Amino acid sequence: MLTRLTLVAMFLSAAICLAGCGGDVKPNPTDPGYQGYQGPQGGTLPGGSILGDSALVFGNAKGKAGADGAGGGALGVNAYLWRGALDTLSFMPLASADPFGGVIITDWYTPASANGERFKATAYILGRELRSDGVRVAIFRQVLQNGQWVDSPVSPVTVGEIENKVLSRARELREQSQASS
Repeated sequence: MLTRLTLVAMFLSAAICLAGCGGDVKPNPTDPGYQGYQGPQGGTLPGGSILGDSALVFGNAKGKAGADGAGGGALGVNAYLWRGALDTLSFMPLASADPFGGVIITDWYTPASANGERFKATAYILGRELRSDGVRVAIFRQVLQNGQWVDSPVSPVTVGEIENKVLSRARELREQSQASS
């Protein structure tokens, strides 16, 4: 006859074995054809390094820009648009910047001339080419009402103006780069 201690030990062993078999088993979402950062048809990282032959130094890629105007292999997005967005939004405090994903997020900014109003911006660099549709900016506005910050609409004209300033700065940076080459 089995003792009580033996039964408890067997029960615990079975429970531990079963616990290892269960849980949330999720399939791997990665496409089996994926071959590196360039996608299913892509290759490997340029230069065999995570940053390629050029290194990222304060948002600028060392080396010459390729034919697509990307400014080197260090960024996952167009280097001129990236730097143009950083320069354009530099008056706002920076909360986050992802040069490989192409996302810049600012923190809340209150202009000196606007009491009870604050702004936040998110810039998305959408590709490796310097094109007018390669940047999208979202501006968020809040106003202070009864001691609470309340979301308020932002004029589409304001968003368009910021996007145009980013594009203008990116073109200026490209011209400076080509002039110094």
